[in-house]
Amino acid sequence: MEIFRYKKPLELMKQSKRFGILSILLVSVSLVLIFAKGFNYGLDFAGGTLVQVHYDQKAPIKKVREAITKDKKYEGASVTYFGNDNEIIIRTKNSSGSLGKDMGDTMRQLLKGTGHFEVRRVDMVGAKVGSELREKGMMSLFLAILGILIYVSFRFEWRFAVASVLALVHDVTIAMGAVVLFNVEVNLDTLAALLTILGYSLNDTIIVFDRIREGIQTSKESALDRIINESVTQTLSRTTLTSLTTFFVVLTLFLFGGEIIKGFSFTLLVGIIVGTYSSIFVASPLLMWLGFSVKDFREKEAEKLKREKEKEKMRQMYEGGTL
Repeated sequence: MEIFRYKKPLELMKQSKRFGILSILLVSVSLVLIFAKGFNYGLDFAGGTLVQVHYDQKAPIKKVREAITKDKKYEGASVTYFGNDNEIIIRTKNSSGSLGKDMGDTMRQLLKGTGHFEVRRVDMVGAKVGSELREKGMMSLFLAILGILIYVSFRFEWRFAVASVLALVHDVTIAMGAVVLFNVEVNLDTLAALLTILGYSLNDTIIVFDRIREGIQTSKESALDRIINESVTQTLSRTTLTSLTTFFVVLTLFLFGGEIIKGFSFTLLVGIIVGTYSSIFVASPLLMWLGFSVKDFREKEAEKLKREKEKEKMRQMYEGGTL
């Protein structure tokens, strides 16, 4: 299915410098946010205790805070609404080891007199466990990018691999910057979204690169920017359809999936937008900036084809008994 039909290729690479400046600006702002403001680590990575409480009426958040601070163990605890005015989340830095009691029973005692409520969820993660999860999460991102670099290096010429990995780093960095900017809680769900972005963006980039490689072999053009324009224009309908379909599914999750998966769906939304943009306006121009040579590539492919034909000829001679 094609939703775009063009009589001639779009001159996309003429705008590559502008998009390059935009990408550098976005990545720079994201890095400043990450290192200056820092992540809002959730229970999975920071450790502590989380209690979800549901009230029959609007939660009296001031009374809840006053009731909790009566016990010195819960000084510094945060109380926030969760999804709607009837639901609240209580977070403390204490875990089961430091509390020594069932947290659900403790909260029921502390919150007596604040209204009719129900303790719906109690999650506890030790500080050490949270630190280990955070380290392993960062390691999983690094290993995923390293594995992608190795895979693309085998499948394509090394400049394709470097371009695809730089585009992935670009996507993940901007997604993390958006997470910090909007104070999204970073937990295992958010990490899963970042890993999903890697896979989604890589898939889109590989399809564009496949078409560029095919264009180099079949096009009469010798200028790389013109070949990229032709190839990207040919994949534009597919890229748009795939991205829009995925975007609307994730948008539905974000709007109606509930507060629990909001961090996951928000990170994915940003990743889909940035990943689609980068596969066209970041990964492809990087091939030119890395000095990819159409002439050298064609000569290597011709030499490879020549060797394959010689091997096939030798095999036929051997099977025919003439060798």
